[in-house]
Amino acid sequence: MKWHHLILTFFALAIWAGASQASNVVAALDDLLPPVQTDTEQFLPAEEEETEEAAEGGSESGKKESEEEPEKDEEEEEPEPDPEPVKPEIEAPDEPLVSSLPAPETADIQQQIQKLREALDNRQHVLELSEQRLAFAESLLARLENEYESFELRLEKAGLNLTDDYANLLRQRLDRLKSQTIASGLTQGISAQLSAAREEQLRLEEFEAVIEPEDDAVGRMEVARSKLLRQLHATVTKHIEVLNEYYSIVRKLLTRLDAYQELLQQRLFWLPSTEPVELAHLQDLFRGASWFVSEIKFKSIKRAAERSLEDRWPLIALFLIVLGWLWFRRRRIRKALTATGENVGNVRKDRWQFTFWALFFSLLLALPGVVILGLAHLLLESGNSFLSAMSRGFFNAAFSTFLLRGVYTVAYPRGLGERHFQWNPNTLQALRKHIPMLLAVLVPILIVMPTMNTSKGSPYSDSFGRFLFAIASIALAFFAHKFMSAVRTDQSGSRTLLLLHIAAVGAPLVLTAVSLWGYHYTAVRFEGLLFISICWVALIILLHYLGLRGLAVRERRMALKQELEQREAERKHAENREAAELSGHGLPPTLDQPQRNIHDISQQSEALLKIVSLIFAVVGLWMLWENIFPALKIFDEITLWTISTGSEGEDPIPINLWDLMMALAIGVGTFLAARNLPGTLEVTLLSRMNLEPGVGYAITTLATYLIVFIGIAAFLAGLGFQWSKIQWLVAALGVGLGFGLQEIVANFVSGIILLFERPIRVGDTVSIGGITGTVSRIRIRATTLVDWDRKEQIIPNKTFVTQDLTNWTLSDPITRQIVRVGVAYGSDVDKVQDILMEAATQNERVVDDPAPAVFCVQLGESSIDFEIRVFVREVPDLMPLSHELHAAVTKALHDNGIEIPFPQRDIHIRSELVKPPVSK
Repeated sequence: MKWHHLILTFFALAIWAGASQASNVVAALDDLLPPVQTDTEQFLPAEEEETEEAAEGGSESGKKESEEEPEKDEEEEEPEPDPEPVKPEIEAPDEPLVSSLPAPETADIQQQIQKLREALDNRQHVLELSEQRLAFAESLLARLENEYESFELRLEKAGLNLTDDYANLLRQRLDRLKSQTIASGLTQGISAQLSAAREEQLRLEEFEAVIEPEDDAVGRMEVARSKLLRQLHATVTKHIEVLNEYYSIVRKLLTRLDAYQELLQQRLFWLPSTEPVELAHLQDLFRGASWFVSEIKFKSIKRAAERSLEDRWPLIALFLIVLGWLWFRRRRIRKALTATGENVGNVRKDRWQFTFWALFFSLLLALPGVVILGLAHLLLESGNSFLSAMSRGFFNAAFSTFLLRGVYTVAYPRGLGERHFQWNPNTLQALRKHIPMLLAVLVPILIVMPTMNTSKGSPYSDSFGRFLFAIASIALAFFAHKFMSAVRTDQSGSRTLLLLHIAAVGAPLVLTAVSLWGYHYTAVRFEGLLFISICWVALIILLHYLGLRGLAVRERRMALKQELEQREAERKHAENREAAELSGHGLPPTLDQPQRNIHDISQQSEALLKIVSLIFAVVGLWMLWENIFPALKIFDEITLWTISTGSEGEDPIPINLWDLMMALAIGVGTFLAARNLPGTLEVTLLSRMNLEPGVGYAITTLATYLIVFIGIAAFLAGLGFQWSKIQWLVAALGVGLGFGLQEIVANFVSGIILLFERPIRVGDTVSIGGITGTVSRIRIRATTLVDWDRKEQIIPNKTFVTQDLTNWTLSDPITRQIVRVGVAYGSDVDKVQDILMEAATQNERVVDDPAPAVFCVQLGESSIDFEIRVFVREVPDLMPLSHELHAAVTKALHDNGIEIPFPQRDIHIRSELVKPPVSK
């Protein structure tokens, strides 16, 4: 297939293009909907009595407020930010100082002294700068902590009863914290300075160790040199201490800044950002539209395009090449997409790779519009502020177009959704019909919205911006209504779908009302998070269906393979039945391995896949919404108990409600994973491998043990139980089990050994302790054998490990059978051997390799003894073969006139003459 080379080329180009634009992807998420412009001209509110309280510090103010009377709390008015908030600005670190120390072997001592003095002066200067920065960082940290604690206390007292002006001031403070932060790479710079200082400290110690002062004038200069070395060494040591403390302060400062920004973001989400819509905003609406049209100038666009071509011509050329390739190949890509579904459902030809290629081709078909918008973004990026904002809008539009067009191409007729995923045709038709309409509304709005961030466009943000936001929300509500109506076509009585329908349509309309009411920032952030959440859930659903598709393909192939194996097993079972009837033994039992019910496998695999998908979806949504709802963090604040670390000076580890919930979730997840693992392993791994009998059972059993062990360990760790605390309990428990339940533990360990070493497997014929039978089950404590009388023998696993064991079918099921025959003396030995060999070779149960053999083994008392040594394929054939050989040999010898003698014994009777007694 020629697509492989094209795909590799496309991926290489996409990675090159994506690397240059990766920094814009995260920022684009905040601009998918209209931005919020705060009023920067607002003045601070009049000072209240709390200004004095803020100046006194957070901790002292908290104590004073706790001691005030309740009447004063009732008279307190709205809290007010500090008039001079902290500006967390720390400049970037200097390059590490590397002193050029002289070599101790240099003869010019004066030159060494001069270099040492220069190094000492430079190090002292750097030390002084570091001490100043440390003092500034300490004061900044103290002021920031004071401001944070005081501000947090005032917000807790005020709740959500804050005015628009105060909310705007909070947004200004948040912007200040984001824009005036600590220089990037500060901690890395301090670490580099520390490393350089430590290296210099070691060099100074080595330098001082190799010199020895003398008594003459040169010796006195060496003494001065040694003195300078000690001073420099002390200065470097002090510098290291200052840098260590500076690093610690900077880390604390960064942590406090993150907490401060998080607190502001949580509060701002629930505060009004502007005034409710009035009639006066209609005039601003028309003015904003006129302003936007007037800013579109051909000369500015031409100038921006020329600059962009000069700066980014390779990337623009790449986009043009990709666009041309997609345009000329669109029909072939569409045919290839349709061809991937031709063998779907055909068990022998169906492959999961067809679904992957269908997804890839669907995304390729969604790219032309995305590439066009990306070209516009690149061409306008070097323009003025207005064109640069439009460039950002084109990027946002390209991002949204890629998402929506991707869904549209997935819903193509005979495409991924219809052929591979078997989605509802009504739903797919609704997507194909209404996604182009939604894009026609959203793309222009997304292009226009970033221009509201410019200095000239900010006055129209509350009017023109909210109007565009309302149009976008109404378009989303209309699309949600059509989509959910199509979903509910076949399930009109489902209450769950009805609730989802109402929520999907009502959410954008409610957010529109919230925006018009004045909570524009809240509505924009909320709808943006909803958009990202829906994208995340859609991605999880797509991956879930890809997994289901892979499982379905494997299950169908497993069903076919199992059907063929079942036919072979039925044929073999019929042969065994015949052999059992001939031999007089019981019918061999049906073994408890390794065949699994395909339906059970399917249920287990789907259940585990649903659990994994649900976990990823919930974790992603939790991470998105955690910073919005402070109530979601209430579980971290409820401490249930504490665990002592055992070290002096260390605080105990608190275990809160969230830790308990996570531990319970781990326990439930362990139970579900252990329950559904066998089917999943069978579908995903074991069915692809040509395993010997019993291997799959051993793998699933050991994997289940491992998951249970890891789950129990994680559960105990979540509850705060440390290994250092419970190791003695585990040791004591082990000793107790060793003495009290030693036989049970020995059998359990022996069962694990049997599964690992596999001296016996399910289906093997074994002999142990005078019992011969077939292994039917291997469990934790005992193994089940079914003997020839169809009696189930329950044998402890320890017996198989400690006693002598004969496995007739471990590596080779072929077994030797010996038949002994005796003929009368006087028979032709060679003729007898030929007759016996012919009888052995003509029997179908006798294998050709190893070949049968006939030997004259003994001259007995009444016969010449022969042995027929033959090999059979399976143990159940031993008795039927013995019968058939004896019958065939008897007939052949009789036909050839050879006698099989009876046991003969000569008896000689001797008698004695009895003499009469002598008379006296």
